[in-house]
Order: sequence, then C-alpha cells, then structure tokens
Amino acid sequence: MKEDFFKYQAQTSNHPLAIEISHANESFVYDTNGKSYLDFIAGVSANTLGHNHPKISQAIKEQVDKHTHVMVYGEFIQQPQVNLTKLLAQNLPKPLETVYLTNSGTEATEGALKLAKRYTGRHEIIATKNSYHGNTQGAMSVCGAEQQNSAFRPLIPGIKFIKFNNAADLHKITLKTAAVILETIQGGAGFIEPENNYLKKVKEKCDEVGALLILDEIQTGIGRTGTLFGFENYNVIPHIIIAGKGLGGGMPIGAFIASNKIMSCLKNHPKLGHITTFGGHPVIAAASNATLTELLNSNLIKETLYKEKLIRKFLIHPLITEVRGKGLMLAVIVKTEEIASKVILRCLDKGLLLFWLLFEGKAIRITPPLTISNNEITKGCTIILETLNEILTES
Repeated sequence: MKEDFFKYQAQTSNHPLAIEISHANESFVYDTNGKSYLDFIAGVSANTLGHNHPKISQAIKEQVDKHTHVMVYGEFIQQPQVNLTKLLAQNLPKPLETVYLTNSGTEATEGALKLAKRYTGRHEIIATKNSYHGNTQGAMSVCGAEQQNSAFRPLIPGIKFIKFNNAADLHKITLKTAAVILETIQGGAGFIEPENNYLKKVKEKCDEVGALLILDEIQTGIGRTGTLFGFENYNVIPHIIIAGKGLGGGMPIGAFIASNKIMSCLKNHPKLGHITTFGGHPVIAAASNATLTELLNSNLIKETLYKEKLIRKFLIHPLITEVRGKGLMLAVIVKTEEIASKVILRCLDKGLLLFWLLFEGKAIRITPPLTISNNEITKGCTIILETLNEILTES
C-alpha cells in the first residue's frame, strides 16, 4: 500500500508521516501492523467526538439507507439539511440565523467573501498577516503568509493586510471596505488569542463604516474552546461566521452563517449568487447533526476547559517556552524548530500523534478529540515530557 501511495497519490510534501492506516476507534488510530497511536491531532481538529463514534456511524448508516445525493443545493427540501441548519441557528446568538452548507471550510470562506462583496457593493477585503482561511484561490488571497502565496500569484485583487491584535491598524478599515476577515484565534500563526477586546474593537469599526466582520471559526468552533463557537469567549457577535472541520465529526463539511437579511442577497442580481452541487450532502448533514446534538446534550464542551488545565499542568519543562490557545486548541511552543520536529517524530515512534502548525515552526499542535479521557491526556503528556527529557539530555 505504501508503494502505491507514493506512486499514485499526489503528495503535499516530500516527507509525509506515511502511517498505513488499518482502523481507528475513540482516541486511537491503528496501523496495518497493529500498532496503536494515541491521537492528539483529531484529524487536525476535525474528529470532534473521536473516531468511529457510534451515534455518528448510526446516523450515516440510517441516512444511506434512505437516500444520498438527490439534487443540487437549495432546490429540494431534505430533512438532514433542515435539521442541521435549524440546530445551528437555534444555538447561535441573533441575528446569526441563516446557514449555507458547503463541502469544506475553504468553500465556506469563498462563500462568505462573495456574500460580503454582494451585500455591501464594495470589493476591498481586509485580512490579517499570518492568517489562514483555506487553500483555494479566494481563500489564499486573504491568507497573510507570502511564503504560501507567492508561487500562485496573481490572486484576487483588493486585499489589504493588518496585524492581528494591533488596534493601531484599524484606521485602514474604511468606507471602501466590504469586510474584515479574521480567525477568532489565529491558527497557523501559533494559536494566538485576541487581546484587549480586539475583536470587539474591529466589530465597532466595521459598524462605523458599514463593513462586515467575518470570523473564521473553522478551528475554534464546535466546542473546541469551551463554548460552541469561539467568538462567544470574546464579547463580540460577528456579521458572518465560517465553520468547518469539527462540524462534521470526521466527515467533510463547511458552512457560512449570517442574518437572513444579509444572506438573502445571494438570491437576486444575479439569481443563484452562490451554488454548489454537493454542499449539504444528506449523509454528511446527518453526521454533522449527530455530532452537534451529542455535544449540546453532554458536558463535553465545558470539559474542554478542565482538560486544558490538565494539559497545562503537565506540560511544564525547560524546553517549553509557553502553551498557547484555549480549551483543546493548544500549541506547545518550544525553544527551536528543531526541537519541535524531534518531539513530533519521536512521539510518533512512541505511539502518540502530534503535528506541526503552518507558520510557527516552534509549535507542537495538541488538538485531541473532545472525548479524550483524563487518563489518555495523562498518558500523552507523559510521552511528551519523556521525549523532551531525552532531547534535553542530548543537548
């Protein structure tokens, strides 16, 4: 299988982890040799309820037996889509009441950008440096990391960049601005939280000039930071939010959400202002609805904050400079990029899955399933500390 993987499947780097997967269950992934790996990545924040969760699997099986794809998005009334959009709207603050389902987070970004331009009649978008919102052309255009973008220019015009958490840059939001797009917590940059009411200040400036605030909740949403959506931690309600990753519980989905007034502008001038064939696929929507229902009917969201404290309690070491993030969206920052890579690769050999962040080489990603147990957290953190001790001894 490995030979065919490298021969036939397009690669995204020269050195993929290349574990041959057999199966996965709860907090563990298993390779074809029977080795188990404790999962501190959760499919990069996607497997909210872990692997092979029975309620998600059951929802998928039941929907497959009813029907799969029947029609392009928005033409037929399908129960899984209605259930999911209603459940999201009922658990969001007003006026976030209308949901457009997509196939992925990056597609949701594209839809949100189009929506903002169409509603305001403006074309300028302001984003932040070292941001990440996806990898299609429009989404890349608002990603403030030139090392990723330079090879693919020209991208879409009219994009300006400001520095995250820098209130002095907010004068750049003007009457020409259609939208400001921000990650609620910057992900690829190193899990950087907003400070000093930064998000609230951006929203106030947007309201002042008639621009829209888009918050990217692809990583911070669906319970990962101790609330259903991350923005609920920061005293702000955006005009548009983008969701993805954890919303599907391991299945591919995205969504952009706004008021009915804003969203309705996609219906006219031109009609079919945003269309998708497979967005809101009934099987995926059923899985997503099961994920969201389980989260809302359990203590898992609140428990993320206790589990964060447990991880922070363990991960104190001379080679660790800080632990960033909130809930179960954490980045362990070590002294050098070399140390980060050594930890990730050595922990892999010891049966613990960790990963890198896009733009912060000294970061080690810890984003386990929200269902991870305290004992599993203890086990994983112990492996990390043992590995750091080995590296410290060698230096």
